[in-house]
Amino acid sequence: MTAARVAVSRQHVEDFLYTEAALLDAWQLDDWLLLFDEDGKYEVPCNDAVDGDPAQDLMLIDDNYARLSARVARLNSRRAHREYPHSRTNHQIFNVRVADPDEDGGIGVTASFTVWRFRGSKTSCYVGQSRYRLRPSDTGFRIAYKRSELDMTDLRAVSDVAIIL
Repeated sequence: MTAARVAVSRQHVEDFLYTEAALLDAWQLDDWLLLFDEDGKYEVPCNDAVDGDPAQDLMLIDDNYARLSARVARLNSRRAHREYPHSRTNHQIFNVRVADPDEDGGIGVTASFTVWRFRGSKTSCYVGQSRYRLRPSDTGFRIAYKRSELDMTDLRAVSDVAIIL
């Protein structure tokens, strides 16, 4: 099946997003990284400037594929003291909206999320919206761009964003 033949439906997109969430919850970060195109980008803007531009504004995360690969390698190692042993997470995806493909075949997707993080005796909850640009591929979709915008106005309650949203 070629990329041009992949039918774009909300169900296909939701299944892809659910697969992404399951990989993150299982800490299968190497497999999660394979969902990205090699020119892919992952951003998390500061919660006080969710419309921030990474060229001008401070970002919590502003990773191209190489930096994202390094982040995955660090999180998978024992040197990631903030995440070893790994937190338990539960990613919940909802309110998925799928735009019509653009002229290059890219698909704009928005989805609300709640990520529960359990570490030691502490429970944290991250709430926000992710914006994706997906590209159809022979295996379904690839992530060309993901931006997770936090709705929370203060991160003190959750301490940090050491996990992947």
